[in-house]
Amino acid sequence: MEDEQTVKFYRLSEVQERNTFKSTWIIINYKIYDVTKFLEEHPGGEEVLREQAGGDATESFEDVGHSSDARQMTESFLVGELHPDDRPKIQKPPESQVIPVPESSSWWTNLVIPALVAAIVTLLYRLYMSED
Repeated sequence: MEDEQTVKFYRLSEVQERNTFKSTWIIINYKIYDVTKFLEEHPGGEEVLREQAGGDATESFEDVGHSSDARQMTESFLVGELHPDDRPKIQKPPESQVIPVPESSSWWTNLVIPALVAAIVTLLYRLYMSED
């Protein structure tokens, strides 16, 4: 094996400081990536990366289902890893991005209302046809 480089560890506070327009770092699976130069090239738009800047983007990255080529490309942006002491501090993305709609209607309204509409339309159609 060739000389392995020593892994550079960064504290979470250091990564959070890289959440600027001049520098954009994200964390994916405890690895830290400097995606600043990739912002304009990102197929999903730079906003997607900026929303995750300075924090953990693992869930978002995995949810999108990136290709093996995209996963391989991440290695060119790798700058280090999150310090082991800070790994428990990573917060998940806020759940407020997806707001659940309360289930206010019961199952019968999903059946009765369309059935009533269909019955009224049928009645109106028959009345219209019988007048001719």
